[in-house]
Amino acid sequence: MENKICIDQMLPEDWEQVRRIYIEGIDTGHATFEKEIPSWKSWNTVHSPDCRIVARSKEKILGWAAISPVSERNVYAGVAEVSVYVSQFSMGKGIGNLLLQALINKSEENGFWTLQSGIFPENVASLKVHYKNGFREVGRRERIGKMDGIWRDTILLERRSENTGIH
Repeated sequence: MENKICIDQMLPEDWEQVRRIYIEGIDTGHATFEKEIPSWKSWNTVHSPDCRIVARSKEKILGWAAISPVSERNVYAGVAEVSVYVSQFSMGKGIGNLLLQALINKSEENGFWTLQSGIFPENVASLKVHYKNGFREVGRRERIGKMDGIWRDTILLERRSENTGIH
């Protein structure tokens, strides 16, 4: 019998498992420019408290998603950057899709009207799940950052809510 997967709020006590999944993403070389995991305190400071979730099966976290506001300026109050990470042992099972759908809903409930994501072109699975959930490519950021001495591009994706921020 397959374990039920539930999407729920990320709790501070989930950090160790979330951190491990984040490390797996870093190790791929195609998930983030980050090379080291921030402390919980640092991570907690920049991510929206109401928009951080995990995919859980019993006590095991299979993946996580969160958003971070792109600016402190009031005019951008509803614009945030998306992070979605899935454990290497849970890939290919639709976890990323479940997380992104739930994160979109949470973001709209909390007044976010635009979500954006910068994804390495090599991260085909992440691009696909974003497109599937209404994100569109708005451009390619060429040579946006160096990683291990090599310039890397990212694809900039954006999703505009059809429910929030329309008036």
